[in-house]
Amino acid sequence: MGDTFYTLKSPSEGWYKEKMSKFLAFAVPVESSTEAKDVIASFQKKYYDARHVCWAYMLGASRTEFQSNDNGEPSGTAGKPILGQINSFNLTNLVIVVVRYFGGIKLGTSGLIVAYREAAREAIIAGEIIECHEMREITFTFPYLSMNDVMKCIKDAGVKVLAQEFDNACSMTISIRADNAVAFSARISDIDGTSIV
Repeated sequence: MGDTFYTLKSPSEGWYKEKMSKFLAFAVPVESSTEAKDVIASFQKKYYDARHVCWAYMLGASRTEFQSNDNGEPSGTAGKPILGQINSFNLTNLVIVVVRYFGGIKLGTSGLIVAYREAAREAIIAGEIIECHEMREITFTFPYLSMNDVMKCIKDAGVKVLAQEFDNACSMTISIRADNAVAFSARISDIDGTSIV
């Protein structure tokens, strides 16, 4: 299904050492680019003494939103290999930050690519990959008299109720798998007096 994607269950770490340089990798599941950038900023602050703090992230079930950064390393030697590992594991909603402590010996372009790739890979395999589904929130209002029909529709669709208010006019916000949102909206709209907000 189009709303299915894979990510890590929780943050994980890995590391790689090459010619005295240490590469510390951190993989963190995220929901948005803002959250990804906050994670990156926190690692940049924590490891302010490191030579380079490189990163990449991928977002969304369709995996079309992504960014990477070499943070001063030669172009394409850090961010791209990190992003490449996210891709090769078919993951999304994930940011990987790799912190490099320079050991005094230059690694060269190919050495850097291998080091950043392997550090990112170590962080991924240290974590637990889980299957997730992209969710949609739907808010709708309905008259109290339509309560039974609405509740039957909710139960049949197996959705999660996030908020509800019952009065003469009732409202409800639910969370549903993205792939099922259109069909659910159509069913709810067929109930007398119901309108999607």
